[in-house]
Parts: sequence; structure tokens; C-alpha cells
Amino acid sequence: MSWLIVGTVPYEGFPLIEGKCNVLKRRLRFGDQSVRISRGTPALLATACLTAQALGIEPPSALLCGDIGRGDGSRRIYEYLVREIPDCPNDLFVFHYLQPDVDWHNRILCRLEELPTTPILIADAGYMYVAKMSGFAASYDLFTPDAGEVAFLADESAPHPFYTRGFLLQEDDRVPELIQRAYQHENAARHLLVKGRCDYAASADGILAKICDPCVEAMEPIGGTGDSLTGIASALVQGGRSLAEASVQAAYVNRFLGLISSPTPAFSVADLLPALPRALEMGLPQSNHIRRHEF
Repeated sequence: MSWLIVGTVPYEGFPLIEGKCNVLKRRLRFGDQSVRISRGTPALLATACLTAQALGIEPPSALLCGDIGRGDGSRRIYEYLVREIPDCPNDLFVFHYLQPDVDWHNRILCRLEELPTTPILIADAGYMYVAKMSGFAASYDLFTPDAGEVAFLADESAPHPFYTRGFLLQEDDRVPELIQRAYQHENAARHLLVKGRCDYAASADGILAKICDPCVEAMEPIGGTGDSLTGIASALVQGGRSLAEASVQAAYVNRFLGLISSPTPAFSVADLLPALPRALEMGLPQSNHIRRHEF
């Protein structure tokens, strides 16, 4: 059972890398290359790797390239995927920070749907945007937006989050309404895990769970805690849990991660990760199989 996490890192000149990585001394390492774990795709990937190790499942492969906003690294990843997907199928693809490009997105989705067995597809950040912009959001199994991003999904006419109509910054209690609207206009994946002061797991059938506790206020300003949530959920899905079950359990685990760590706003995701095995024990039922990792 193999899975692939795809995204960019904000470092000019970082090469295209495909393969396994490991977490050591607050960095993700790929042979002689390494990146700091703070937020974005490195935070998602590090959390997914450590969750997989704790669960005793195969860790993900990574497909990364440097992109500082010019789109060159994203294009290299798009080209690589279109070329290589038929020869290296995975059971799960997790797409993260890529510069949105509808044409490349549609070519990749076509390649994925041509595989003998369509893999599970999870998208967050820039790739979730382009999935919605393409009109093929319903082809995905899980989106992990925050409250502002779910407003973008709910706006059937917005071509980009910058152009989302007036409900972009509304209070969290409008999230269920926005979820319903996103499904009404077919702009949501089969499942949603909406990150916020309260997390919501949802599907086209409605809200499956609302998770508000434990509430750790200091987690709110820490960049990357949404990325860690997506990483945990992805690993739980790859470990065999249903999308609904993985979404709810990931929300609890991510909150326990904050509770155990007693963070300050100065923390990064790297400061939270040593607490991950204990958070998994607390957030997952029958979790005595969790393996610990020296971080």
C-alpha cells in the first residue's frame, strides 16, 4: 500500500525530489537535501510521516520542488505527475501547496481516472483551490479547508479565494451553512474536514461531527496546525480508516497535540510533534499499538 504527498517548498533552487524522507532534528531529510519543519507542505509531510510510523504503516513518499511564487516548481511537479502517474500508481494522493493551474490539474485528474483502480484523493491549500476552480471538486474524497476557505468553496462564482463574496470573514457559526452551500453547488469533495475554533467533519449528507474540545487558544496563531491536521487525517485514511472516521479522529488528535504541548504563539509545528504519539493514544480508540519515535 503506497501513498504520495505532493507539494512545493518556498526555497529557490530546491530540486525536484520524489522518494521517502525522514524526520530528524526538526528537519525533513531527503538524502543530502533537507527542509525546516515549520508550516506548509513540510509540516504536513512531517506529521504524516510520524503518524504513519506511530501506526506501524508504510510512510508516504514525497514529491516536492522549490517554488517561491513564480510557478516554476509547481509546473515541474505537474509535468512529472502527468508523465509518471501511469507507471507508479499509489493508493492515496495528498495534494497540497501548488500554484493553481486548471489545465494541468485536469490533465492529472484524467491520468488518475485512467488507472485500473482510482486512488483516494485528498486536497488542501492551493490544490484544493484549483480542484474547485476546475469544476471537478466532486472527484475528490476529502478537502481540508479552514473557515475562510470553505467560504470560497461555497461561493459558486468566485474564481479564486481573493474574490470570495462577503461571507469570507464571517464568524465560525456560519460554517454549517457554508458547507451546505458548497455541496449544493458541487464545489466540495465527498468529505470535508473544516478547520477552525471548532472543527467540522461533513459530507453531502450534512454535518457528521462538530469537535470543539479540547480548546487550546494558543494553537490558533501557530502557523501550520492546519497542515498538521491534514497530515494526521491522511495517515489515518492510509491506515484503513474511513474518510469520516479519519476526519473526526484527526481533529481530536490535533487538539490533543496542543493540549499536551502547552504551546505559546511562538511555537512552530516542529515544537508540537514530540507530543504526537501521546496525542494519538488519547485521540484514537484502542490505541495501545501506537509506536513512539525519538524526535
